Amino acid sequence: MSGFERAGRVGIALLVTVLAAVVGWILFVETPGSTAELLGVLFALVAVVIALRIGGNIAQSVFPDYNVAEVGVEGPITRDGGGGVPISAPGTPGADEIVDLIEDADADDNAEALMLRLNTPGGAVVPSDDIRLAAKRFDGPTVAYATDVCASGGYWIASGCDELWAREGSVVGSIGVRGSRMTAADLLEKAGIEYEQLTAGEYKEAGVPFTEMEEEEREYLQGLIDDYYDQFVDTVADGRSMDADLLRETEAKVFLGEQAAEMGLVDELGTQDDVEERLQELLDKEVETTELEPTLSVAERFRAGAERVAYAVGAGVASNFVDADGEFQFRV
Repeated sequence: MSGFERAGRVGIALLVTVLAAVVGWILFVETPGSTAELLGVLFALVAVVIALRIGGNIAQSVFPDYNVAEVGVEGPITRDGGGGVPISAPGTPGADEIVDLIEDADADDNAEALMLRLNTPGGAVVPSDDIRLAAKRFDGPTVAYATDVCASGGYWIASGCDELWAREGSVVGSIGVRGSRMTAADLLEKAGIEYEQLTAGEYKEAGVPFTEMEEEEREYLQGLIDDYYDQFVDTVADGRSMDADLLRETEAKVFLGEQAAEMGLVDELGTQDDVEERLQELLDKEVETTELEPTLSVAERFRAGAERVAYAVGAGVASNFVDADGEFQFRV
């Protein structure tokens, strides 16, 4: 931000504050009798504090202190932010909220570029694609930045950005699709429970866990997985201008950032400061970022706080059952 813009913001904030202080003094101190003088001073102070906030907001809208919007994708990708495996931390934005944030950034004339911070093991296919499309629609440079993990659905999202950066120790890749089911048929039999469902359509119950899977059913479900995989490969190949055969040769493996960069899965390695320097080159001006987060009501903030406490307690208990090598800490 230039010196003129800084001076303008400070000037607007001071002007609004002085005007509010004068009006507050007249209304709450000079006008009332002696009985209300003490309360008048208090009201004047409150007016000044409120004016500072209003003046600051007005000044920021006139002279914004950012030109890059940062949006984070954290944890398993689901439609509403819950129900992922592994379980997301409470308060984690869902795909719809992330899409809204990106669209808000696109509608903000001050946000000339988008930095999409990725730390996710992947998740549901369609929600991942929704975020990818939102990033692709952004009118300006878009740079994805992988921190700890950018795997599966996270990489799907990154393919919608102009560039993908990562750290040397980032885990990147897992270009593949999985589907799973548990079979409880033997358990039901031992418990003396018989499962029966009336359906229309040969494959209506494909994948239910209460019966043994027939070979035709397995082939049908595998076909769906294969179709999703083809879609994944084609999407990444098109978005990142890569050879589809090369992507298939990765065999859905994950790679550390340095190897991923050598393979072309990542464009550059660096820290967030390096990404901001790159955005500065793309915009040809000094870069200031602002992180966009979903707006929560008071009730939602209270509920999220309570959920975080319960989540932290559960995580602490669970940590007692994890071995010293942290076996369950590495998830892709």
